[in-house]
Amino acid sequence: MQKFIKKAATLPFHILSKLTKLMFHRIGIMTVLILFQLVLYGVVWASLRDSVIYSYINNLMSLLSVAAVLWVVSDKSDPGYKIGWIIIILVFVPFGCIAYLLLGGNHLSRRGQRRLQVMERRIRQQLGPDCGRAESLGKLLGEDAECMARYLENSSSCPVYGNTETKFYPLGDVCYDDILAALESAEKYIFIEYFIIEEGKLWNSVLSILERKAAQGVDVRVIYDDIGSIFTLPASYPYKLEKMGIQCRVFNRLVPVVSLRQNNRDHRKHMIIDGKIAFTGGINMADEYINAKERFGHWKDSAIRLEGDGVWSMTMSFLSMWNFTGSQDDRLSSFRPEPAAAGAKGYVQPYHDCPWDDEPVGQTVYMNLIHRAKRYVYITTPYLVIDHSVTLALMTAAKCGVDVRIITPHIPDKKTVFEVTRAYYRELLKAGVKIYEYEPGFIHSKNFVVDDHFATVGTVNMDYRSMFLHFENGVMLYDTPSIEDIRRDFLETQKKSIRITLEDCDAVPLYRRVFRSILRIFAPLL
Repeated sequence: MQKFIKKAATLPFHILSKLTKLMFHRIGIMTVLILFQLVLYGVVWASLRDSVIYSYINNLMSLLSVAAVLWVVSDKSDPGYKIGWIIIILVFVPFGCIAYLLLGGNHLSRRGQRRLQVMERRIRQQLGPDCGRAESLGKLLGEDAECMARYLENSSSCPVYGNTETKFYPLGDVCYDDILAALESAEKYIFIEYFIIEEGKLWNSVLSILERKAAQGVDVRVIYDDIGSIFTLPASYPYKLEKMGIQCRVFNRLVPVVSLRQNNRDHRKHMIIDGKIAFTGGINMADEYINAKERFGHWKDSAIRLEGDGVWSMTMSFLSMWNFTGSQDDRLSSFRPEPAAAGAKGYVQPYHDCPWDDEPVGQTVYMNLIHRAKRYVYITTPYLVIDHSVTLALMTAAKCGVDVRIITPHIPDKKTVFEVTRAYYRELLKAGVKIYEYEPGFIHSKNFVVDDHFATVGTVNMDYRSMFLHFENGVMLYDTPSIEDIRRDFLETQKKSIRITLEDCDAVPLYRRVFRSILRIFAPLL
Protein backbone atom coordinates (compact mmCIF):
# COMPACT_ATOMS: atom_id res chain seq x y z
CA MET A 1 0.00 0.00 0.00
CA GLN A 2 2.83 2.39 0.89
CA LYS A 3 4.48 1.59 -2.46
CA PHE A 4 1.25 2.48 -4.25
CA ILE A 5 0.87 5.78 -2.37
CA LYS A 6 4.50 6.69 -3.07
CA LYS A 7 4.06 5.94 -6.76
CA ALA A 8 0.83 7.97 -6.93
CA ALA A 9 2.54 10.91 -5.22
CA THR A 10 5.33 10.96 -7.81
CA LEU A 11 3.00 10.59 -10.79
CA PRO A 12 2.22 14.31 -11.25
CA PHE A 13 5.95 15.12 -11.11
CA HIS A 14 6.62 12.38 -13.67
CA ILE A 15 3.99 13.80 -16.03
CA LEU A 16 5.25 17.35 -15.48
CA SER A 17 8.80 16.20 -16.22
CA LYS A 18 7.69 14.64 -19.50
CA LEU A 19 5.74 17.75 -20.51
CA THR A 20 8.69 19.99 -19.67
CA LYS A 21 11.02 17.82 -21.70
CA LEU A 22 8.61 17.90 -24.65
CA MET A 23 8.23 21.67 -24.48
CA PHE A 24 11.97 22.20 -24.79
CA HIS A 25 12.37 19.46 -27.37
CA ARG A 26 12.68 20.59 -30.99
CA ILE A 27 9.19 19.25 -31.80
CA GLY A 28 7.73 21.22 -28.87
CA ILE A 29 9.33 24.46 -30.01
CA MET A 30 8.17 23.85 -33.58
CA THR A 31 4.63 23.13 -32.38
CA VAL A 32 4.55 26.38 -30.40
CA LEU A 33 5.73 28.35 -33.44
CA ILE A 34 3.11 26.73 -35.71
CA LEU A 35 0.37 27.38 -33.14
CA PHE A 36 1.55 30.99 -32.99
CA GLN A 37 1.03 31.25 -36.75
CA LEU A 38 -2.50 29.88 -36.45
CA VAL A 39 -3.33 32.25 -33.58
CA LEU A 40 -1.92 35.14 -35.61
CA TYR A 41 -4.20 34.26 -38.53
CA GLY A 42 -7.16 34.20 -36.11
CA VAL A 43 -6.25 37.57 -34.57
CA VAL A 44 -5.91 39.20 -38.00
CA TRP A 45 -9.27 37.81 -39.06
CA ALA A 46 -10.97 38.94 -35.83
CA SER A 47 -9.52 42.45 -36.21
CA LEU A 48 -11.11 42.73 -39.63
CA ARG A 49 -14.65 41.93 -38.44
CA ASP A 50 -15.42 45.57 -37.70
CA SER A 51 -13.74 46.79 -40.88
CA VAL A 52 -15.66 48.03 -43.92
CA ILE A 53 -13.72 45.60 -46.08
CA TYR A 54 -14.70 42.56 -43.97
CA SER A 55 -17.65 41.57 -46.18
CA TYR A 56 -15.53 41.91 -49.32
CA ILE A 57 -12.79 39.70 -47.87
CA ASN A 58 -15.36 37.19 -46.65
CA ASN A 59 -16.99 37.01 -50.08
CA LEU A 60 -13.60 36.71 -51.76
CA MET A 61 -12.60 33.84 -49.49
CA SER A 62 -15.92 32.13 -50.10
CA LEU A 63 -15.27 32.36 -53.84
CA LEU A 64 -11.77 31.02 -53.26
CA SER A 65 -13.31 28.10 -51.36
CA VAL A 66 -15.48 27.29 -54.38
CA ALA A 67 -12.43 27.60 -56.62
CA ALA A 68 -10.50 25.31 -54.25
CA VAL A 69 -13.24 22.69 -54.49
CA LEU A 70 -13.17 22.86 -58.29
CA TRP A 71 -9.39 22.58 -58.20
CA VAL A 72 -9.55 19.55 -55.92
CA VAL A 73 -12.12 17.86 -58.18
CA SER A 74 -9.90 18.36 -61.25
CA ASP A 75 -6.71 17.28 -59.48
CA LYS A 76 -5.09 13.90 -60.18
CA SER A 77 -5.15 12.93 -56.50
CA ASP A 78 -6.78 9.83 -55.07
CA PRO A 79 -10.62 10.20 -54.94
CA GLY A 80 -10.71 9.49 -51.20
CA TYR A 81 -8.18 12.26 -50.60
CA LYS A 82 -10.33 14.63 -52.67
CA ILE A 83 -13.50 13.82 -50.72
CA GLY A 84 -11.80 14.49 -47.39
CA TRP A 85 -10.56 17.90 -48.53
CA ILE A 86 -13.86 18.89 -50.18
CA ILE A 87 -15.66 18.25 -46.86
CA ILE A 88 -13.10 20.30 -44.94
CA ILE A 89 -13.23 23.21 -47.40
CA LEU A 90 -17.03 23.38 -47.45
CA VAL A 91 -17.58 22.83 -43.71
CA PHE A 92 -15.06 25.49 -42.75
CA VAL A 93 -15.96 28.17 -45.31
CA PRO A 94 -14.40 30.70 -45.61
CA PHE A 95 -11.27 29.27 -43.87
CA GLY A 96 -11.32 25.97 -45.76
CA CYS A 97 -9.58 27.47 -48.76
CA ILE A 98 -6.73 28.74 -46.57
CA ALA A 99 -6.36 25.30 -44.99
CA TYR A 100 -6.10 23.74 -48.44
CA LEU A 101 -3.62 26.35 -49.69
CA LEU A 102 -1.40 25.71 -46.68
CA LEU A 103 -1.83 21.97 -46.29
CA GLY A 104 -3.49 20.55 -49.39
CA GLY A 105 -2.15 19.10 -52.59
CA ASN A 106 1.27 17.62 -53.11
CA HIS A 107 3.34 20.54 -54.34
CA LEU A 108 7.07 20.86 -54.88
CA SER A 109 9.02 24.10 -55.10
CA ARG A 110 10.63 25.03 -58.42
CA ARG A 111 14.05 24.35 -56.92
CA GLY A 112 12.80 20.95 -55.81
CA GLN A 113 11.32 20.30 -59.27
CA ARG A 114 14.67 21.00 -60.88
CA ARG A 115 16.42 18.65 -58.48
CA LEU A 116 13.76 16.01 -59.08
CA GLN A 117 14.27 16.26 -62.84
CA VAL A 118 18.01 15.84 -62.39
CA MET A 119 17.40 12.83 -60.14
CA GLU A 120 15.05 11.18 -62.65
CA ARG A 121 17.40 11.90 -65.55
CA ARG A 122 20.35 10.33 -63.75
CA ILE A 123 18.32 7.23 -62.90
CA ARG A 124 17.30 6.84 -66.56
CA GLN A 125 20.89 7.30 -67.71
CA GLN A 126 22.25 4.67 -65.34
CA LEU A 127 19.39 2.15 -65.24
CA GLY A 128 17.76 2.74 -68.63
CA PRO A 129 20.32 0.65 -70.55
CA ASP A 130 19.54 -2.31 -68.26
CA CYS A 131 15.80 -2.12 -68.99
CA GLY A 132 14.14 -4.10 -71.75
CA ARG A 133 14.38 -7.54 -70.16
CA ALA A 134 10.65 -7.85 -69.42
CA GLU A 135 9.99 -9.64 -72.70
CA SER A 136 12.73 -12.20 -72.00
CA LEU A 137 11.30 -12.70 -68.51
CA GLY A 138 7.87 -13.28 -70.07
CA LYS A 139 9.26 -16.06 -72.28
CA LEU A 140 10.62 -17.80 -69.21
CA LEU A 141 7.88 -17.18 -66.65
CA GLY A 142 4.79 -16.19 -68.62
CA GLU A 143 2.73 -13.14 -69.54
CA ASP A 144 1.94 -12.12 -65.95
CA ALA A 145 5.62 -11.76 -65.11
CA GLU A 146 6.26 -9.81 -68.29
CA CYS A 147 3.42 -7.35 -67.65
CA MET A 148 4.49 -6.63 -64.07
CA ALA A 149 8.14 -6.26 -65.02
CA ARG A 150 7.37 -4.06 -68.02
CA TYR A 151 5.35 -1.66 -65.85
CA LEU A 152 8.31 -1.03 -63.53
CA GLU A 153 10.67 -0.62 -66.47
CA ASN A 154 8.43 1.92 -68.19
CA SER A 155 7.19 3.82 -65.13
CA SER A 156 10.39 4.23 -63.13
CA SER A 157 13.32 2.76 -65.11
CA CYS A 158 13.64 -0.22 -62.78
CA PRO A 159 15.25 -3.17 -64.59
CA VAL A 160 14.91 -6.91 -64.01
CA TYR A 161 18.09 -8.66 -62.90
CA GLY A 162 19.24 -12.24 -62.76
CA ASN A 163 22.49 -13.34 -61.10
CA THR A 164 21.17 -12.15 -57.73
CA GLU A 165 20.93 -14.32 -54.63
CA THR A 166 18.10 -13.47 -52.22
CA LYS A 167 17.61 -14.32 -48.56
CA PHE A 168 14.37 -13.60 -46.70
CA TYR A 169 14.39 -12.81 -42.98
CA PRO A 170 11.07 -13.48 -41.19
CA LEU A 171 12.20 -11.41 -38.18
CA GLY A 172 14.49 -8.47 -37.65
CA ASP A 173 16.18 -10.49 -34.91
CA VAL A 174 17.54 -13.08 -37.35
CA CYS A 175 19.11 -10.63 -39.79
CA TYR A 176 21.06 -8.73 -37.11
CA ASP A 177 24.22 -10.86 -37.37
CA ASP A 178 24.11 -10.89 -41.19
CA ILE A 179 23.89 -7.08 -41.27
CA LEU A 180 26.97 -6.73 -39.10
CA ALA A 181 28.89 -9.35 -41.10
CA ALA A 182 28.03 -7.63 -44.39
CA LEU A 183 29.17 -4.24 -43.05
CA GLU A 184 32.45 -5.79 -41.89
CA SER A 185 33.08 -6.96 -45.46
CA ALA A 186 32.88 -3.43 -46.94
CA GLU A 187 35.90 -2.32 -48.95
CA LYS A 188 34.70 0.67 -51.01
CA TYR A 189 31.46 2.14 -49.69
CA ILE A 190 28.54 1.75 -47.31
CA PHE A 191 25.26 3.57 -48.02
CA ILE A 192 22.54 3.69 -45.36
CA GLU A 193 19.07 5.25 -45.69
CA TYR A 194 16.38 4.81 -43.03
CA PHE A 195 13.20 6.50 -41.87
CA ILE A 196 14.09 5.96 -38.20
CA ILE A 197 17.48 5.77 -36.54
CA GLU A 198 17.68 5.44 -32.77
CA GLU A 199 20.69 4.81 -30.58
CA GLY A 200 20.61 1.38 -28.99
CA LYS A 201 21.92 -2.13 -29.50
CA LEU A 202 21.21 -2.27 -33.25
CA TRP A 203 22.32 1.19 -34.34
CA ASN A 204 25.26 1.40 -31.95
CA SER A 205 26.60 -1.92 -33.27
CA VAL A 206 26.22 -0.65 -36.83
CA LEU A 207 27.71 2.75 -36.01
CA SER A 208 30.77 1.20 -34.41
CA ILE A 209 31.54 -0.58 -37.70
CA LEU A 210 30.75 2.52 -39.76
CA GLU A 211 33.20 4.63 -37.74
CA ARG A 212 35.94 2.04 -38.10
CA LYS A 213 35.32 1.60 -41.84
CA ALA A 214 35.31 5.37 -42.41
CA ALA A 215 38.70 5.56 -40.67
CA GLN A 216 39.95 2.90 -43.11
CA GLY A 217 38.94 5.06 -46.08
CA VAL A 218 35.60 3.46 -46.91
CA ASP A 219 33.05 5.98 -48.27
CA VAL A 220 30.30 5.91 -45.63
CA ARG A 221 27.06 7.87 -46.18
CA VAL A 222 23.90 8.04 -44.07
CA ILE A 223 20.47 9.51 -44.86
CA TYR A 224 17.67 9.60 -42.32
CA ASP A 225 14.28 11.26 -42.24
CA ASP A 226 13.89 14.24 -39.92
CA ILE A 227 10.30 13.52 -38.81
CA GLY A 228 10.92 9.78 -38.52
CA SER A 229 13.88 10.36 -36.21
CA ILE A 230 12.74 13.54 -34.51
CA PHE A 231 12.19 11.88 -31.11
CA THR A 232 15.17 9.55 -31.42
CA LEU A 233 18.03 11.79 -32.61
CA PRO A 234 19.05 15.35 -31.69
CA ALA A 235 19.08 18.03 -34.38
CA SER A 236 22.87 18.12 -34.17
CA TYR A 237 23.31 14.40 -34.93
CA PRO A 238 24.76 14.92 -38.44
CA TYR A 239 27.66 16.83 -36.88
CA LYS A 240 28.37 13.87 -34.61
CA LEU A 241 28.55 11.56 -37.61
CA GLU A 242 30.67 13.99 -39.62
CA LYS A 243 33.24 14.00 -36.78
CA MET A 244 33.45 10.23 -37.21
CA GLY A 245 34.20 10.65 -40.91
CA ILE A 246 30.65 9.63 -41.89
CA GLN A 247 28.83 11.82 -44.41
CA CYS A 248 25.25 12.48 -43.31
CA ARG A 249 22.18 14.14 -44.79
CA VAL A 250 18.75 14.68 -43.26
CA PHE A 251 15.71 14.46 -45.51
CA ASN A 252 13.16 17.30 -45.40
CA ARG A 253 14.14 19.11 -42.22
CA LEU A 254 11.16 20.09 -40.06
CA VAL A 255 10.59 23.84 -40.21
CA PRO A 256 8.09 25.87 -38.12
CA VAL A 257 5.76 26.58 -41.05
CA VAL A 258 2.28 25.19 -41.65
CA SER A 259 2.96 23.21 -44.82
CA LEU A 260 2.05 19.88 -46.35
CA ARG A 261 5.66 19.51 -47.43
CA GLN A 262 6.26 18.14 -43.97
CA ASN A 263 4.12 15.16 -45.09
CA ASN A 264 6.54 14.11 -47.84
CA ARG A 265 8.89 11.82 -45.95
CA ASP A 266 11.74 9.48 -46.89
CA HIS A 267 10.31 6.14 -45.77
CA ARG A 268 12.85 4.08 -47.72
CA LYS A 269 15.15 1.52 -46.08
CA HIS A 270 18.48 0.83 -47.75
CA MET A 271 21.70 -0.70 -46.49
CA ILE A 272 24.12 -1.15 -49.39
CA ILE A 273 27.65 -2.53 -49.23
CA ASP A 274 29.99 -2.01 -52.22
CA GLY A 275 27.07 -2.33 -54.64
CA LYS A 276 27.25 -6.09 -54.07
CA ILE A 277 25.08 -6.68 -50.99
CA ALA A 278 21.91 -4.84 -49.95
CA PHE A 279 19.24 -5.13 -47.28
CA THR A 280 15.73 -3.67 -47.37
CA GLY A 281 12.30 -4.36 -45.90
CA GLY A 282 10.30 -3.00 -42.99
CA ILE A 283 13.15 -2.84 -40.49
CA ASN A 284 14.41 0.52 -39.25
CA MET A 285 17.57 1.12 -37.22
CA ALA A 286 15.92 0.92 -33.79
CA ASP A 287 15.86 -1.79 -31.12
CA GLU A 288 12.17 -2.69 -31.29
CA TYR A 289 12.75 -3.93 -34.83
CA ILE A 290 15.01 -6.69 -33.52
CA ASN A 291 12.98 -7.18 -30.30
CA ALA A 292 15.83 -5.89 -28.16
CA LYS A 293 13.22 -3.49 -26.76
CA GLU A 294 9.53 -4.29 -26.34
CA ARG A 295 6.96 -1.97 -27.86
CA PHE A 296 3.40 -3.12 -28.61
CA GLY A 297 4.13 -6.74 -27.76
CA HIS A 298 6.29 -8.88 -30.04
CA TRP A 299 7.48 -6.90 -33.06
CA LYS A 300 7.07 -8.99 -36.23
CA ASP A 301 9.02 -7.52 -39.11
CA SER A 302 10.83 -8.81 -42.16
CA ALA A 303 13.74 -7.99 -44.44
CA ILE A 304 15.37 -9.28 -47.58
CA ARG A 305 19.04 -9.49 -48.55
CA LEU A 306 20.19 -9.20 -52.16
CA GLU A 307 23.64 -10.16 -53.37
CA GLY A 308 24.50 -9.72 -57.02
CA ASP A 309 23.59 -7.60 -60.03
CA GLY A 310 20.20 -6.41 -58.65
CA VAL A 311 21.94 -4.37 -55.96
CA TRP A 312 22.97 -1.79 -58.58
CA SER A 313 19.37 -0.61 -58.94
CA MET A 314 19.15 -0.03 -55.17
CA THR A 315 22.51 1.75 -55.20
CA MET A 316 21.20 4.15 -57.84
CA SER A 317 18.07 4.73 -55.79
CA PHE A 318 20.21 5.74 -52.81
CA LEU A 319 22.56 7.94 -54.83
CA SER A 320 19.66 9.75 -56.48
CA MET A 321 18.24 10.57 -53.04
CA TRP A 322 21.70 11.60 -51.84
CA ASN A 323 22.03 14.06 -54.70
CA PHE A 324 18.47 15.29 -54.22
CA THR A 325 19.09 16.17 -50.56
CA GLY A 326 22.25 18.13 -51.36
CA SER A 327 24.32 19.16 -54.34
CA GLN A 328 27.06 16.63 -55.07
CA ASP A 329 28.24 15.66 -58.53
CA ASP A 330 29.23 12.01 -58.13
CA ARG A 331 30.43 10.04 -61.12
CA LEU A 332 27.74 7.43 -60.63
CA SER A 333 29.16 4.76 -62.89
CA SER A 334 32.24 4.55 -60.61
CA PHE A 335 30.07 2.92 -57.93
CA ARG A 336 29.03 0.03 -60.15
CA PRO A 337 30.75 -3.26 -59.28
CA GLU A 338 31.77 -6.01 -61.66
CA PRO A 339 28.92 -8.29 -62.82
CA ALA A 340 28.10 -11.09 -60.41
CA ALA A 341 28.71 -14.72 -61.21
CA ALA A 342 25.85 -16.58 -62.90
CA GLY A 343 23.92 -19.32 -61.17
CA ALA A 344 21.37 -17.61 -58.92
CA LYS A 345 17.84 -18.92 -59.38
CA GLY A 346 15.00 -16.57 -60.28
CA TYR A 347 14.93 -12.85 -60.95
CA VAL A 348 14.64 -9.67 -58.92
CA GLN A 349 13.41 -6.18 -59.73
CA PRO A 350 14.15 -3.56 -57.07
CA TYR A 351 11.86 -0.54 -57.42
CA HIS A 352 11.47 2.92 -55.92
CA ASP A 353 8.55 5.31 -55.61
CA CYS A 354 8.52 9.11 -55.58
CA PRO A 355 5.45 11.12 -54.43
CA TRP A 356 6.00 13.97 -56.89
CA ASP A 357 5.99 12.18 -60.25
CA ASP A 358 2.22 11.39 -60.43
CA GLU A 359 3.05 7.69 -60.68
CA PRO A 360 1.82 5.55 -57.73
CA VAL A 361 4.41 2.81 -58.20
CA GLY A 362 3.95 1.17 -54.79
CA GLN A 363 0.18 0.95 -55.13
CA THR A 364 0.38 -0.30 -58.72
CA VAL A 365 2.82 -3.08 -57.77
CA TYR A 366 0.29 -4.26 -55.17
CA MET A 367 -2.61 -3.96 -57.60
CA ASN A 368 -0.73 -5.92 -60.24
CA LEU A 369 -0.04 -8.72 -57.79
CA ILE A 370 -3.69 -8.88 -56.72
CA HIS A 371 -4.94 -8.86 -60.32
CA ARG A 372 -2.42 -11.51 -61.46
CA ALA A 373 -3.20 -13.93 -58.62
CA LYS A 374 -4.81 -17.15 -59.83
CA ARG A 375 -4.71 -19.32 -56.68
CA TYR A 376 -3.77 -17.17 -53.71
CA VAL A 377 -2.44 -13.84 -52.52
CA TYR A 378 -1.12 -13.58 -48.96
CA ILE A 379 -0.54 -10.11 -47.50
CA THR A 380 1.04 -8.86 -44.30
CA THR A 381 0.65 -5.16 -43.51
CA PRO A 382 0.70 -2.99 -40.38
CA TYR A 383 -2.04 -0.71 -41.73
CA LEU A 384 -5.03 -1.45 -43.95
CA VAL A 385 -6.15 2.04 -44.92
CA ILE A 386 -6.94 1.37 -48.55
CA ASP A 387 -8.69 3.35 -51.26
CA HIS A 388 -11.66 2.17 -53.32
CA SER A 389 -9.54 0.68 -56.12
CA VAL A 390 -7.49 -1.55 -53.79
CA THR A 391 -10.59 -2.53 -51.81
CA LEU A 392 -12.39 -3.47 -55.02
CA ALA A 393 -9.38 -5.42 -56.31
CA LEU A 394 -9.18 -7.50 -53.12
CA MET A 395 -12.92 -8.15 -53.09
CA THR A 396 -12.99 -9.05 -56.79
CA ALA A 397 -10.08 -11.46 -56.41
CA ALA A 398 -11.82 -13.21 -53.51
CA LYS A 399 -15.11 -13.41 -55.42
CA CYS A 400 -13.23 -14.97 -58.35
CA GLY A 401 -12.08 -17.80 -56.09
CA VAL A 402 -8.61 -16.53 -55.25
CA ASP A 403 -7.58 -17.33 -51.67
CA VAL A 404 -7.02 -13.79 -50.33
CA ARG A 405 -5.58 -13.61 -46.81
CA ILE A 406 -4.41 -10.54 -44.89
CA ILE A 407 -2.59 -10.39 -41.55
CA THR A 408 -2.68 -7.12 -39.59
CA PRO A 409 -1.54 -6.36 -36.01
CA HIS A 410 -3.58 -7.24 -32.94
CA ILE A 411 -1.68 -4.73 -30.81
CA PRO A 412 -1.55 -1.41 -32.71
CA ASP A 413 1.11 1.28 -32.66
CA LYS A 414 -1.39 3.99 -33.66
CA LYS A 415 -4.86 3.48 -32.19
CA THR A 416 -6.69 5.84 -34.55
CA VAL A 417 -5.18 4.22 -37.65
CA PHE A 418 -5.99 0.81 -36.17
CA GLU A 419 -9.65 1.81 -35.89
CA VAL A 420 -9.58 2.78 -39.58
CA THR A 421 -7.94 -0.55 -40.43
CA ARG A 422 -10.75 -2.43 -38.68
CA ALA A 423 -13.32 -0.27 -40.46
CA TYR A 424 -12.45 -2.09 -43.71
CA TYR A 425 -12.88 -5.60 -42.30
CA ARG A 426 -16.60 -6.10 -42.79
CA GLU A 427 -16.86 -5.47 -46.53
CA LEU A 428 -13.71 -7.47 -47.23
CA LEU A 429 -14.95 -10.40 -45.14
CA LYS A 430 -18.33 -10.37 -46.89
CA ALA A 431 -16.51 -10.71 -50.22
CA GLY A 432 -14.60 -13.76 -48.97
CA VAL A 433 -11.30 -12.18 -47.91
CA LYS A 434 -9.80 -13.89 -44.85
CA ILE A 435 -8.42 -11.49 -42.21
CA TYR A 436 -6.18 -12.34 -39.27
CA GLU A 437 -4.66 -10.26 -36.48
CA TYR A 438 -1.20 -11.15 -35.18
CA GLU A 439 -2.01 -11.91 -31.56
CA PRO A 440 1.47 -11.65 -29.96
CA GLY A 441 1.85 -8.00 -30.92
CA PHE A 442 2.55 -5.63 -33.78
CA ILE A 443 3.26 -6.81 -37.31
CA HIS A 444 5.30 -4.32 -39.35
CA SER A 445 6.08 -6.50 -42.40
CA LYS A 446 4.96 -5.26 -45.81
CA ASN A 447 4.93 -8.46 -47.88
CA PHE A 448 2.86 -9.92 -50.72
CA VAL A 449 3.29 -13.48 -51.99
CA VAL A 450 1.30 -14.82 -54.96
CA ASP A 451 0.89 -18.33 -56.38
CA ASP A 452 4.40 -19.50 -55.36
CA HIS A 453 5.85 -17.47 -58.27
CA PHE A 454 5.75 -13.78 -57.32
CA ALA A 455 6.38 -11.77 -54.17
CA THR A 456 7.40 -8.33 -52.98
CA VAL A 457 9.15 -7.24 -49.81
CA GLY A 458 9.65 -3.58 -49.08
CA THR A 459 8.64 -0.44 -47.22
CA VAL A 460 5.23 0.32 -48.75
CA ASN A 461 2.38 0.24 -46.24
CA MET A 462 -1.19 -0.20 -47.42
CA ASP A 463 -2.16 3.35 -46.58
CA TYR A 464 -2.42 6.69 -48.34
CA ARG A 465 0.82 8.10 -46.97
CA SER A 466 2.97 5.25 -48.27
CA MET A 467 1.24 5.07 -51.62
CA PHE A 468 1.00 8.79 -52.40
CA LEU A 469 3.08 10.95 -50.02
CA HIS A 470 6.27 9.08 -49.12
CA PHE A 471 9.44 8.02 -50.89
CA GLU A 472 9.33 4.22 -50.77
CA ASN A 473 11.14 1.19 -52.13
CA GLY A 474 10.74 -2.55 -52.49
CA VAL A 475 11.89 -5.63 -54.38
CA MET A 476 9.79 -7.69 -56.79
CA LEU A 477 10.73 -11.37 -56.79
CA TYR A 478 10.12 -13.74 -59.69
CA ASP A 479 10.56 -17.48 -59.01
CA THR A 480 13.34 -16.98 -56.47
CA PRO A 481 13.77 -19.64 -53.74
CA SER A 482 12.98 -16.96 -51.11
CA ILE A 483 9.36 -16.84 -52.31
CA GLU A 484 8.74 -20.18 -50.64
CA ASP A 485 10.28 -18.77 -47.45
CA ILE A 486 7.89 -15.79 -47.55
CA ARG A 487 4.92 -18.11 -48.05
CA ARG A 488 6.04 -20.39 -45.21
CA ASP A 489 6.51 -17.40 -42.91
CA PHE A 490 3.00 -16.17 -43.69
CA LEU A 491 1.46 -19.53 -42.82
CA GLU A 492 3.51 -19.78 -39.60
CA THR A 493 2.44 -16.25 -38.65
CA GLN A 494 -1.18 -17.11 -39.41
CA LYS A 495 -1.01 -19.91 -36.81
CA LYS A 496 -0.18 -17.25 -34.18
CA SER A 497 -2.98 -14.96 -35.33
CA ILE A 498 -6.67 -14.54 -34.51
CA ARG A 499 -9.05 -15.03 -37.42
CA ILE A 500 -11.57 -12.20 -37.67
CA THR A 501 -15.16 -13.13 -38.54
CA LEU A 502 -18.29 -11.26 -39.55
CA GLU A 503 -19.66 -12.08 -36.09
CA ASP A 504 -16.73 -10.17 -34.59
CA CYS A 505 -17.62 -7.16 -36.74
CA ASP A 506 -21.30 -7.38 -35.81
CA ALA A 507 -20.37 -7.43 -32.11
CA VAL A 508 -18.74 -3.99 -32.35
CA PRO A 509 -20.95 -1.37 -30.61
CA LEU A 510 -22.89 0.98 -32.88
CA TYR A 511 -21.12 4.11 -31.63
CA ARG A 512 -17.76 2.58 -32.50
CA ARG A 513 -18.91 1.61 -35.98
CA VAL A 514 -20.12 5.16 -36.56
CA PHE A 515 -16.78 6.48 -35.32
CA ARG A 516 -14.93 4.17 -37.71
CA SER A 517 -17.12 5.27 -40.61
CA ILE A 518 -16.28 8.92 -39.92
CA LEU A 519 -12.58 8.07 -39.69
CA ARG A 520 -12.75 6.31 -43.05
CA ILE A 521 -13.88 9.54 -44.72
CA PHE A 522 -10.76 11.33 -43.51
CA ALA A 523 -8.45 8.29 -43.65
CA PRO A 524 -6.38 9.68 -46.57
CA LEU A 525 -5.61 12.78 -44.48
CA LEU A 526 -4.46 10.89 -41.36
